Amino acid sequence: MFSAAVDRLRKHGNYSTAAAIDQEPINPSVSINYTQLLIDGKFVPAVSGKTFPTLDPRTEDVIAHVAEGEAEDVNLAVAAARKAFDEGPWPRMTAYERSRIMLRFADLLEKHNDAIAELETWDNGKPYEQAAKIEIPMVVRLFRYYAGWADKIHGLTVPADGPHHVQTLHEPIGVAGQIIPWNFPLLMYAWKLGPALACGNTIILKTAEQTPLSAMFASKLLYEAGLPQGVLNVISGYGPTAGAALASHMDVDKLAFTGSTETGKIVLELAARSNLKPVTLELGGKSPFIVCEDADVDQAVELAHFALFFNQGQCCCAGSRTYVHESVYDEFVEKAKARALRRIVGDPFKNGIEQGPQIDTEQFEKILGYIRSGVESGATLETGGDRLGSKGYYVQPTVFSNVKDDMLIAKDEIFGPVQSILKFRDLDEVIKRANSTRYGLAAGVFTQNIDTANTLTRALRVGTVWINCFDVFDAAIPFGGYKMSGQGREKGIYGLNNYLQIKAVVTPIKKASWL
Repeated sequence: MFSAAVDRLRKHGNYSTAAAIDQEPINPSVSINYTQLLIDGKFVPAVSGKTFPTLDPRTEDVIAHVAEGEAEDVNLAVAAARKAFDEGPWPRMTAYERSRIMLRFADLLEKHNDAIAELETWDNGKPYEQAAKIEIPMVVRLFRYYAGWADKIHGLTVPADGPHHVQTLHEPIGVAGQIIPWNFPLLMYAWKLGPALACGNTIILKTAEQTPLSAMFASKLLYEAGLPQGVLNVISGYGPTAGAALASHMDVDKLAFTGSTETGKIVLELAARSNLKPVTLELGGKSPFIVCEDADVDQAVELAHFALFFNQGQCCCAGSRTYVHESVYDEFVEKAKARALRRIVGDPFKNGIEQGPQIDTEQFEKILGYIRSGVESGATLETGGDRLGSKGYYVQPTVFSNVKDDMLIAKDEIFGPVQSILKFRDLDEVIKRANSTRYGLAAGVFTQNIDTANTLTRALRVGTVWINCFDVFDAAIPFGGYKMSGQGREKGIYGLNNYLQIKAVVTPIKKASWL
């Protein structure tokens, strides 16, 4: 059934990029200089001497062999971070001095923008233009934003019922463990490091095993900017070894994790079973994108396409359930199919490419498996449904119509370029269906009616609602989810709360002139 559906599409679809994908890929000019663990300010091999390969998703070839950190390496990194916090200058220098180091770091990131973007594209497969023109500038902006917060973190003077002076202190929480994902490696690096550094903490950061290169390069620049020894330690390695060791470490005071909901549960359990360290989780999503009956269909199609296909669909908040009002449904489906057929897929280093390869073979096969499931469950495969080319992890932009809520493609986080278009009749119905999910990360609403927008904004159980836009991220806008999409918020003033302890100090007042 599945192969027959794909064969029919091949007769009508025009995937002219397939031949180009099989051409010789562009060779990046950036050098791979940092492949070891960063512990106590120095690059060192893993204690075991082990390394693992990081692959080019365009070709499946090895880019470099990277040190494989394990529990013993995590112990060394935690010890370095603990010493830097308990004895080092970082939490003891003025907040203004910390902010100056962070600002110098932002300047260095800006100076090396193109090299970092090349590493990000080479290791991850995202379009170079996206990395160089959008993501790295966002990283720079975020560090400057939190550098500005560093000397504005303070407590309060609190009136009490009686002759006491009461104040609150906002103190750094201590040693922070941070685990970042592979879909936005350096952006997640910034979301984690920015607030933690501004508050005066020390850090052990574990990179995703698929994408370790850009974080190592950036961390070298952070030490060049004047970061004291041991404040940031970076471990490359696997989740069940290095990640588990960090999550369960008794001398880590705080944990932050971005990744799948399933792994997030494990991280939370390990943290609880060790020293009950607080945990911030930014997890999976299955975000609804709701196209109302008054929508401009052409604009809605373009925005819904962006909401789903951005970053190869490998985005936790992707608008992966496209709900379209029945009055415009057929028109929307035809135009969504045509837009997917026009999507330019190929070597992400080439100008004009919209979509590169998926991250690795596991994700590639997972996506193709969900596409087979969609066909087998009765959804209509409008376009796509197969790999592109004969090498690398390229997947055709895929569109399904006639999708039902109980199908796996409508329930599970696919994390790939697969758009599922569902039909709805009225607002009450779509609100109920949109909320009938274990996730609650984000939602998109496309309408010209302010009353409709307000109704949906308040009814949807999600952390972010985008009205007539999508994926608008800013350093000041908090991000996080309801339900099994996580706990806590990152970015903005709310991100600082994750890395602070609040202490109350009470002092008696003798012969007070006033209270």
